[in-house]
Amino acid sequence: MNLRIVTAFLATTALLGAGIAQTADQAAPAANPLDVVPDKMPFSTPYGAPISLQRAQTVVQVAVAEAAKRGWQLNVAVVDSGANLVAFARMDGAQLASIAISEHKARTAVKYRRPTKAFEDAVQKSGYNYALTLDDIVASRGGIPLVEDGKLIGAIGCSGGTGSQDEVACAAAAATINK
Repeated sequence: MNLRIVTAFLATTALLGAGIAQTADQAAPAANPLDVVPDKMPFSTPYGAPISLQRAQTVVQVAVAEAAKRGWQLNVAVVDSGANLVAFARMDGAQLASIAISEHKARTAVKYRRPTKAFEDAVQKSGYNYALTLDDIVASRGGIPLVEDGKLIGAIGCSGGTGSQDEVACAAAAATINK
């Protein structure tokens, strides 16, 4: 019986020693980028007064004009700084499912104070799938915050094309405010 215990002990010690030596030979795992503590708070643009109806409608029309110029049928939504819908347009022929998606993209952009492309990149490029567990996330480009005088006044969301098409129309419209 004692011989079995001694043999088992020696075998375990040999296996552990080999495992420790093998681990020491391997490179240390890469640091988790989520453990980095930034000096400044990212995406901290302060919320400002809500975008007016007139300005929101102008932003929508710029996005619609950009999409029409390219032959794209999109849905375009603008929300205010509190994520409330202010203006919306559904271009003729735009898919029905994208009505809600355009609004959702705009709400995500204003609530999280960043373009929705940031979430797409987090999932697609960095594998941060946990982002999909956050409330009200759309991890698809086409939602852009509207910032005036350093304050977030709303956001625009476009949907109906590919993510890159949605983003192009939104960016053209956001450029009228984000200067």
